[in-house]
Amino acid sequence: MTRPPRVLLIFTGAWLIASAALVTRLTFAWHQQSKIPHAVLASVPFDQETGNIALALSQGHGYANLFRKDTGPTAWLAPVYPALLFLVFHFFGALTLASFFVAVLLNALLSAAAVFPLYAVARRLGGLSVAAATGWAWVLFPAGVLMPFEWIWDTSLSVLLAVTLVWATLHVAESVKPALWVGYALLWSVTLLTNPSLGIGLPFLLVWIVFRVGFGSRRSWALCAMACAVMVCCCLPWAIRNYRQFHRLIPIRSSFAFELWIGNNDIFDEHAIHGIQRITRFEETRRYTQLGETAYLDEKWHLASSFIKENPALFTRLTGRRVVATWCGTEHPYDDFVRTDSLLARSILILNVFLIAGTGAGICLLIARKQPLAIPVTVFPLLYPVVYYVTHTSLRYRHPIDPLLLLLAAYSAVAPFRVLTGRSVR
Repeated sequence: MTRPPRVLLIFTGAWLIASAALVTRLTFAWHQQSKIPHAVLASVPFDQETGNIALALSQGHGYANLFRKDTGPTAWLAPVYPALLFLVFHFFGALTLASFFVAVLLNALLSAAAVFPLYAVARRLGGLSVAAATGWAWVLFPAGVLMPFEWIWDTSLSVLLAVTLVWATLHVAESVKPALWVGYALLWSVTLLTNPSLGIGLPFLLVWIVFRVGFGSRRSWALCAMACAVMVCCCLPWAIRNYRQFHRLIPIRSSFAFELWIGNNDIFDEHAIHGIQRITRFEETRRYTQLGETAYLDEKWHLASSFIKENPALFTRLTGRRVVATWCGTEHPYDDFVRTDSLLARSILILNVFLIAGTGAGICLLIARKQPLAIPVTVFPLLYPVVYYVTHTSLRYRHPIDPLLLLLAAYSAVAPFRVLTGRSVR
């Protein structure tokens, strides 16, 4: 086989692509910060649940005070990213401009670092051309450039973890070394304690690994059991902490009831006799402070579950709207495209349409070719958004799987060129 020219190898190398990804993210951040008063940047980006918990930790109040009020311990969020942000506050000051810049830099590094596992998975799936196309698409992908600056949250870390899990799954499936399985379990533990929603893919990936290693092999099942035991041991201390604080089993985070209520409540029912007013942060903060976290979430669970039981047809319609919004960025993509005067908004809508088409084509292509890696590559794109279909959604929530969507789209886009040039198609 002819070796590609050296120049081509340089421009298709993972290190250059990752460096370019970091440059695009930092360039955007530098441009944006120059337009915003620095006093605002030092406080407003941290005025949310993650920032509030990190602030409480830095003030010696523990993992608490979700809404920057003295409301006591919380299990609202998984602990890894707030703890990471606490370290930023510890070394660079709480609610300072330096902390904001460091947090953005950290997010940008995490987002850019996703290139390495993404590139490795793409190269194994479709060769150098698919790897390079996927990597450069991630460099320029609007959400990938925007998110590290726009959201001081676990979003960029979740991107890295999701892609790394797929890469690690492919490696573990080829090994019976206990140390590698322990490392895989530790990676999953960090993921679950960062973004539990990614856990929806865990059983499917574990079963796929067992099948690849040898379904009938006692050793494969023993290794799987060992990995599960490691995960339980890693997550158990946090669950014990939550039980001691709230006297109920909360394995990782407690906020699902609130998320379910946000997307399923009387505000959507035009015929509701006791329809609620438009949801405001002030009112919800007041209610949370009044009831405490446990009673507040119990109330939200009752309201959400009652709404779903009493309005099954409406819940179905709302779920359908959330499916559209997850993939298009809006519940009414065509109407919003026609009405908006923003070139950026129209571009993002068009990009999402192409991404959806490319993702679908890539999945179909993998299935048609009976590609052995189809399951680990498609598990997160197919399953991860499900939790947001039933709660509430935005493109930010979908972002952790965006690199994998780009991989599937690149795989489907490169295939026709390989057919035309007579090259082998995997």
